Amino acid sequence: MRKQLFSFLSVLVLMSMLLTACGGGATEAPEEVSVGMVTDMGGVDDKSFNAMAWNGMQRAEEELGANVSYLESQQQTDYATNINQYIRQEADLIITVGFLLADATAAAAQENPDANFAIVDHDFGGEYDNVRSLTFGTDQAGFLAGYTAAAATETGIVATFGGINIPPVSIFMIGYTSGVEYYNEVNGTDVQVLGWSNETYEGVFVGNFESTDDGRRVAEEFLSEGADVIMPVAGPVGLGSAQAVQEHGDAWIVGVDQDWTVSAAEYADIILTSVMKNIDVAVFDSIKQVASPDFAGFDGEVYLGTLENNGVGLARIAQGAVSDEVLEDLDDVKMSIIREELDTGWSDYLASLSEG
Repeated sequence: MRKQLFSFLSVLVLMSMLLTACGGGATEAPEEVSVGMVTDMGGVDDKSFNAMAWNGMQRAEEELGANVSYLESQQQTDYATNINQYIRQEADLIITVGFLLADATAAAAQENPDANFAIVDHDFGGEYDNVRSLTFGTDQAGFLAGYTAAAATETGIVATFGGINIPPVSIFMIGYTSGVEYYNEVNGTDVQVLGWSNETYEGVFVGNFESTDDGRRVAEEFLSEGADVIMPVAGPVGLGSAQAVQEHGDAWIVGVDQDWTVSAAEYADIILTSVMKNIDVAVFDSIKQVASPDFAGFDGEVYLGTLENNGVGLARIAQGAVSDEVLEDLDDVKMSIIREELDTGWSDYLASLSEG
């Protein structure tokens, strides 16, 4: 009788352990997170910041088991339409990519306080508790690119231009120009910058992020004026510039957002370096926060990617383009920027906007 009772109790204990293991595991495992991404008009395969954001989404799918998708915007009126589609689907997080989506994102955040948003390239300054702003100090990495361009040029003329005149574009150009100016100051040179002025805050913009023909046209104009290093800050437009430079020869392109030797490998032979904006990391981190069982909202957080936290950086410089001494100088310049000993020019530009 005692042996039967012991066997019965053993079975009960075993069943209890199995139920606890199965039931407890199911209770504690996080639910699948649904994340929707709305692109700007450059599209998800722009080889630029939309593509970088989508890389972060795909990483979240692989590592966190997130259910990810995207909607491409063909025109500005699609922004609100696409955002609202994800709201109707009750997505756990809606990621909007680009400064141009700021108004549509703000309107949706106000009207849907229980929905969570993250926006790339716009700072809401904590105005909306349900939005995480993902911003990047590309003036810092742009400064390094400008210093590199000034060291690499054979003609003494470098250039830059933008897609649309908005802060996430001009920030690259300001940093780049400041880097050239610092190189001149340190080395007693007089390298000129075409396409942007840090004195007047005026420059060359093609008015879009889609037309490779515009990129080719502007690059050809710069090349005809003697420029042999060009940094296009215009998404897919810049690929037209790369094609023009490749056909011209004896000139370089500086990529933006991604390492162009990877994302536009067909132009790897003329890529001097790239100004890296690690959007994928910031997007992944935002999804990871929402996926956490402890997530209680973004509380209006503003993320800033910098050289110090590897949110921005400079990609590998083409072999032989600059001397070993310049490479050593760049390490020192980088640390001086991190220590805030060098002015990238961005704060002055922001001050001018507030005064205006």
